[in-house]
Amino acid sequence: MPTHHLRQAAESFGVDAGRYDRTRPPYPAELLRRILDASPGRAVLDAGCGTGIEARQLRELGCTVLGVEPDPRMAAFARSTGIGVEVATFEAWEPAGRTFDLVVAGTAWHWIDPEAGAAKAAAVLRPGGRLAPFWHTFKLPDEVAAGFGEAYRRLVPDSPFAFARTPPGSALDGYRPILDQAAEGIRATGRFGEPEIWHVDWEREYTRDEYLDQMPTSGALTRVPPDRLAEILEATGAVIDRLGGSFVMQYTSAAVTAVRP
Repeated sequence: MPTHHLRQAAESFGVDAGRYDRTRPPYPAELLRRILDASPGRAVLDAGCGTGIEARQLRELGCTVLGVEPDPRMAAFARSTGIGVEVATFEAWEPAGRTFDLVVAGTAWHWIDPEAGAAKAAAVLRPGGRLAPFWHTFKLPDEVAAGFGEAYRRLVPDSPFAFARTPPGSALDGYRPILDQAAEGIRATGRFGEPEIWHVDWEREYTRDEYLDQMPTSGALTRVPPDRLAEILEATGAVIDRLGGSFVMQYTSAAVTAVRP
């Protein structure tokens, strides 16, 4: 099932907005600057802005940012940091005649219908404006991925995420279906130039406690009952302990981007 049909998962992240904002990593400045340098201006619409992580980064780079976010809890957190946010799904959001130089989405576009979202972006972009949804793609060390997967399948076997597999290859390879779906949605509108994929590779070391703090913000875990979540975290923590109490996560932050001629 396409992820944008999983509305309960898509709108579940606000269960602990503070944890989400505290533990989710920011986006590489190199990628954001490349997107901005290729855009005609600094008026930005952030689709699915969440707690405002990328919106604050873009604001620091000189942008004026308006967020659209379906979860009122996430929207309230973003507003508390000074980001203007309107509560709606992006597909249903009403622009009221407003236009923008750039439409972005930070690890959120897969929760939006790819063609309807691209069509809405085309409608609000000024000529020469750019659509640039971007993601953190990542690849866990095999030992950590195996430990988490075993615990999840044992404790939450009825979840649509239970039997997902980490494909071989790079972090970017694992996200190819999501990136390709975004590109196809852009092409289907007939209102953009050919999409490109821009990416930046980086890594981060996580301690056991840092990673276990972030795990409950995953879409695979936001709706897991607390007792089962505790067991999943315990099992994953035991794997990290066996690795010496920390591990290095390989990240690739990637944008699927296209210009509205």
